Amino acid sequence: MGPAAEPVSPRAARVAAARRLSRRSLRGKERRFLAEGPQAVGEAVAHRTDGVGTLVELFATPEAAERHAALVDQARAAGARVHLASPEAVAGISQTVTPQGLVGVCRFLDRPLAGIVAARPRLVAVLAHVRDPGNAGTVLRCADAAGADAVVFTDASVDLYNPKAVRASVGSLFHLPVAVGVPVADAVRELAAAGVRVLAADGAGDRDLDAELDAGTMGGPTAWVFGNEAWGLPEPTRALADAVVRVPIHGQAESLNLATAAAVCLYASARAQRAPGGCRAPAR
Repeated sequence: MGPAAEPVSPRAARVAAARRLSRRSLRGKERRFLAEGPQAVGEAVAHRTDGVGTLVELFATPEAAERHAALVDQARAAGARVHLASPEAVAGISQTVTPQGLVGVCRFLDRPLAGIVAARPRLVAVLAHVRDPGNAGTVLRCADAAGADAVVFTDASVDLYNPKAVRASVGSLFHLPVAVGVPVADAVRELAAAGVRVLAADGAGDRDLDAELDAGTMGGPTAWVFGNEAWGLPEPTRALADAVVRVPIHGQAESLNLATAAAVCLYASARAQRAPGGCRAPAR
């Protein structure tokens, strides 16, 4: 089935409504966000929450609709409203310098923390004071790659649905449960009550990640708490954790950036959990 017959102009009300989703307050009011490009749109088409499709609308330029005809048809079959739109209309909605011609309007997909905890997660990333949306999306992507069971965005962190965070996640926000707006103390308390060991990742931590691995303490359910890109974790947040762990610097680098440190910590836990005695069966 081809794209919609009548192109949508940049001045159309539906284009204006989608464009407004670049603002956090209106995203929250409408509980909608934007996903750009064939990768993100494809993930949105496949994603459902409680049986309801995540993709609500799809705007496609004529060129993109032709190039990604199968995806456009899948979006329509999934119940999304598909609009053929001028390149100017799509560019007005897009948040990128070089739009790819496809922009989807999606329903929010975050989950309550209580449901995440009830599922007995074994590896969780908690973004406690992460303010940069690119970093937040990249940490979400790292968590997904490491096989984490969930990610928590606390109320002190950036909006999960910020367009830069969505792009940086490269589709991973559609792959695993994410809770948003949770006070960090509440997140730590609920995870700890579910038997999850809470580790704060901090360059000034008094415990060494290598030493933790050598001691065999990393194989159980674990939540990593990650802090601000510039100043790390404040002392009240550090005090909530069972331990404050640093990634050892074996060379001469001054430090690791947030996303790199998060990847190291999450993969260390993933490896330990799949080792003999860990809380997960080894991958086959």
